Amino acid sequence: MRRWGNTRRTGPTGREGRRLRRVTVAVACAAACAALTAVPAQAHGPQGAEGEQRVPHWVVKDTGAPDVRFRGLAAVSRDTAWVAGTLGTVLRTTDGGRTWRDVSPPGAGELQFRDVEAFDARRAVVLAIGEGEDSRVYRTDDGGTTWTETFRNPDARAFYDCLTFFDPRHGLAMSDPVDGKFRILSTRDGGRSWTVLPDTGMPPALEGEAGFAASGQCLVSSGPRDVWLATGGAARARVLHSADRGRTWTVTATTIPAGDPARGVFALAFRDRHHGLAVGGDFTPGLPSPDAAARTTDGGRTWRPAAGAPPAYRSGVAWLPHTRTAALAVGPTGTDLTTDGGRTWRTVDSGSYDTVDCTPDRGCWAAGEKGRVARLEQ
Repeated sequence: MRRWGNTRRTGPTGREGRRLRRVTVAVACAAACAALTAVPAQAHGPQGAEGEQRVPHWVVKDTGAPDVRFRGLAAVSRDTAWVAGTLGTVLRTTDGGRTWRDVSPPGAGELQFRDVEAFDARRAVVLAIGEGEDSRVYRTDDGGTTWTETFRNPDARAFYDCLTFFDPRHGLAMSDPVDGKFRILSTRDGGRSWTVLPDTGMPPALEGEAGFAASGQCLVSSGPRDVWLATGGAARARVLHSADRGRTWTVTATTIPAGDPARGVFALAFRDRHHGLAVGGDFTPGLPSPDAAARTTDGGRTWRPAAGAPPAYRSGVAWLPHTRTAALAVGPTGTDLTTDGGRTWRTVDSGSYDTVDCTPDRGCWAAGEKGRVARLEQ
């Protein structure tokens, strides 16, 4: 998920201040990565003995919503995050997860929210998935006190899966194929209005191909114009790329297994327009998911399999801030860490999460079933 907004600056200013901040954050994040790789998964909790070093670990925050599965997550900072899920539920915290405010849109109890994109603590856009009119978009400008429904899908053949924004004004939503091509919805006013883009620049979809509304990461962007779309369910798991905000696309097959409606690429993360990660596999409980991670260094033109992939299906992935090689992947059976740009992964936690998101101030959040939301803490 992408975030924007003004950040209050204190301390050194100009080039010296920017360099000092980058070095300080990078060193802290590098230390966190080293600690994660050095400590076995079962040790990732608060350390008991006085004087022992505490290592980074997920700390679950009580949302008060045990019946909700949160597949939508937008981390704004270490203090502020939005989650969206089943039963039409949207929650927001502004105090690091100590308290959560139920800001669900009125009358949305039958909807399934699968994606949320937040610009700050007050402005956010959420997507409800489903066939026909179940696919809807809502926007708030006052922290969820009020919502405006800005899109309701009029086409029974469309099923919207994910959202992404390039900046606070320009964004896209994607639907499973209609008439043999993925459908792209575009906004130029921050999600207040939406237009279906022409499909002349969209390659044909494969038979059975679709997106997975599993983590809000089947459509992701980096920079002002580049966007990637992840697919599965067909003979090949593919990634589509557009360099012009969704008007024309190229497509490449990945190394992630496909050939079944439950298999494919579930989530993407790009730290810039060249370096990206893909995770997925087979979401059928109890089935193995070998080779369920891949990486690209050329913007998605080619994909290489991870030499040491996560041991099971993963539905969410995020780069750790201020590093060039570290990222987290999450799924129902655990969290994995890479420190070499996706070449190898190591399981560092066994908790169940569906999605993950990190912020520039080193705030990493995860969310999933049974109302679980956690923040990475030390």
